[in-house]
Amino acid sequence: MRRHLTCAVTAFLFVAGLAHAEERTAITIASEGASPPWDYIDENGALVGFDIDVGNELCARMKLQCTFVAQDWDGIIPSLLVKKYDAIIAGMSITEKRKKSISFSVPYAVAPNQIVMRRALDLPPSDIEAKLNLTDIDATKKETIEKLRQSLTGKTLGVLRSSNSEAVVQELFGDIAEVRSYDSQENLKLDLTSERIDGGLGDYLQWKQFLGTPEGKAVKFFGPQLSGGTWGPGVGVGLRKEDADLVGNFDKAIEAAVKDGALAKISQKWFGQDISPQLAK
Repeated sequence: MRRHLTCAVTAFLFVAGLAHAEERTAITIASEGASPPWDYIDENGALVGFDIDVGNELCARMKLQCTFVAQDWDGIIPSLLVKKYDAIIAGMSITEKRKKSISFSVPYAVAPNQIVMRRALDLPPSDIEAKLNLTDIDATKKETIEKLRQSLTGKTLGVLRSSNSEAVVQELFGDIAEVRSYDSQENLKLDLTSERIDGGLGDYLQWKQFLGTPEGKAVKFFGPQLSGGTWGPGVGVGLRKEDADLVGNFDKAIEAAVKDGALAKISQKWFGQDISPQLAK
């Protein structure tokens, strides 16, 4: 009897879950709104950027009405967990640490990170086109990191608070440089241009846009483009673990948008290059 009851309850929950998935017609998506060109708030107070265009593209494919809301980075995962919104599309890297509390879609973007430093520091030349994947650090990679450490000893580096860049800077340079954490990329840039810090680590594409502005002329890339390790396999949609239907739907929509070139087109619009995940093509 107990066995039959258990089976009945399990079947009921399964059917209820399917019904919930089928009844879902609208979702709310959070983005930081402070990390151009990924996501930012325009002069009309609207969220715009790469993440927003990606979200709209995916929602159209899933036949869902999507509403976007701005959320500070520090609280973006906690607010998802208390159901303030249903998904996060905010240039968030898929990491093992984050996967302990939330689920992720497959990657919708893969982008490197890089250090920038003030030109006036006159640091030794470095190969800014080189790539350094931190997933498996061998002797050659250790040598590259050691050269960076020598150049950055005594410097002050800025990072976005609660970001993977913060974790990487602390791990690689925390013992030889002063690390300052910021609540937004804009405040980090302000301190950089005001010479209150010497440099910073963050998303390569954000820095690239910044270096093309008058304010960014005094700053330059330094060292190799960094990926892997703490940053994981790429950028994905953050979702609650119990929303398995949404995870599956986002996965299918992303894979289709990669294959037909829609994500590549959005990438070119905002970054001038294709950062869609190549392995899914």
